[in-house]
Amino acid sequence: MSTKGLIENKTILVTGGAGFIGSNLIQKLLKQNNKIVCLDNFSTGKRENIEAFLLDSNFTLVEGDIRELEVCSKAVHGADIVLHQAALGSVPRSINDPITTNQVNIDGFLNMLVAARDEGVKRFIYAASSSTYGDNFTLPKLEDNIGKPLSPYAITKYVNELYADIFSKTYGIETIGLRYFNVFGRRQDPHGAYAAVIPKFVSQLLRKESPVINGDGSYSRDFTYVDNVIHANELAATVQNKDALNTVYNIAFGENTSLNELLTLLKEYLSEFDIDIKNVRSVFGKIREGDIPHSLASINKAKELLGYNPKYDIKKGLKNAITWYWENLK
Repeated sequence: MSTKGLIENKTILVTGGAGFIGSNLIQKLLKQNNKIVCLDNFSTGKRENIEAFLLDSNFTLVEGDIRELEVCSKAVHGADIVLHQAALGSVPRSINDPITTNQVNIDGFLNMLVAARDEGVKRFIYAASSSTYGDNFTLPKLEDNIGKPLSPYAITKYVNELYADIFSKTYGIETIGLRYFNVFGRRQDPHGAYAAVIPKFVSQLLRKESPVINGDGSYSRDFTYVDNVIHANELAATVQNKDALNTVYNIAFGENTSLNELLTLLKEYLSEFDIDIKNVRSVFGKIREGDIPHSLASINKAKELLGYNPKYDIKKGLKNAITWYWENLK
């Protein structure tokens, strides 16, 4: 069995480790003999996501905010690798509160880069975003062909890429940005005003409530199962090819699914648990401000330079995720 991309026997800082993606990363990495430090202030992360790790001697929780440099320095001490997942996500949230989004996503990101540089961390992997493509509507999305940002959130994620590039060139730290495309899976929060579409729809369907589709349902996204994202982080953290470093990659499956198609799949899979869900009708609402019509990633660069080979398409990922949601949300 190939161990390509496997991280073993390292000390790894996962920022935002109590979040949806961060906690899934930690779970995988703890199984591989790594020492994990989780930095989180629980503004969006959840304690229950990391509760199972607290008794593990290889797990350390640092409760704190990336907007404080001292906290970042404490958390990164002794780390071989940083997997920076901490951020305030959501386009609508950033439109409603651009100042806090900027403080966390830009000031916090810069603090983490400075702390990693000062600690001598060799490899810094960070969560970038497909929102960086902005008003460039060309499909599929190619890493070197971006447009103007359409939200404060998108601006912050693009600034992250610029800072990472400068730190690589100026200080020699190896950085890789992973532009996530609509990640979904276990532990993704279905509640709150800024919940992602898949857990929100699932939660509504489980309650037999009509899901509200923004627009006519024709908008499409390259939905990406969380295990594909874990795979990409491990590859980015371990790749030895110098040409693969100090750049950004699309992390997706490489297929897009409309919201109407998504809802049809969700109802089909959930009805295996509760047949009445098949009859729940959807409601069409306004298009969200800052939303783009379609998103589809080219993943050729990640395949060629990282060896990225996503195993989970939308159907396989949804089946896994829905099993988790049924067991945890019903």
